Amino acid sequence: MHRYQAPHSMQPRTGGPLVGRTIVVTRPQAQAAPLAEGIVAAGGRPLIFPLLEISPAADAQPLAATAQRLADYALAVFISPNAVEHALPALLANAPWPSTLRPAAVGQGTVRALAARGIEGCIAPTERFDSEALLALPELAAENMAGKRVAIFRGDGGRELLADTLRERGATVDCITCYHRSGPSAGLLPLMAAWRAGQLDALTVSSSEGLRYLVEQLDADGRAFLQKTPIFVPHARIADNARALGLSNIILTDAADAGILAGLVAYNWLA
Repeated sequence: MHRYQAPHSMQPRTGGPLVGRTIVVTRPQAQAAPLAEGIVAAGGRPLIFPLLEISPAADAQPLAATAQRLADYALAVFISPNAVEHALPALLANAPWPSTLRPAAVGQGTVRALAARGIEGCIAPTERFDSEALLALPELAAENMAGKRVAIFRGDGGRELLADTLRERGATVDCITCYHRSGPSAGLLPLMAAWRAGQLDALTVSSSEGLRYLVEQLDADGRAFLQKTPIFVPHARIADNARALGLSNIILTDAADAGILAGLVAYNWLA
């Protein structure tokens, strides 16, 4: 269970609103630290347990081919920080970012990931972070998309809403799979051990796919534990999917890590 424990630098403080609480952070490993650090700052103990592991796409050829014609696109949409991490090195390997290519992102974490690599001027929503919010921005309206070519960099099995809607608005859209998502290679034994030891107070979940994997892989005992455990989610769509999976102890928070942390701090743990 060692690989899932918080490192020494993230051990809980002696006081704070989350003191004595162990909170599972299920984001992919590369994105888990900010929320885990916020939990530590509030006195809690983060248990980092990614429900999805991220690896490069099995076929790198589509990404390499897109890099060769990147200047042909008017808009490049990055679905997540993972898309930035796995696509951008290949896209910039032989040429700089084209000055005529506008970057776009679904969430602010992706905007920051692009900015850290020198890609500025990103089109992105500022309140709700999903495909619907991105599509509502004027830059992606039909009058601005008609006749344009768009590249969407994403993981395998992503939603089709963004691509389908942009095509309806007259754009030519290419979806490039640049990373692969899979369940944790260590299985769920570390999570079950924490539950059975009474050392798990809540889960934070930011992926419907990850939550579905968890529910499908748990045995009857595990599902009973999950049913009793508060699950904090930052998006109404994830909450709806959780209820469709038969879960009821769902706490919908504001968006992103800040919203999840605020929900954790405000929760009535003694109820």
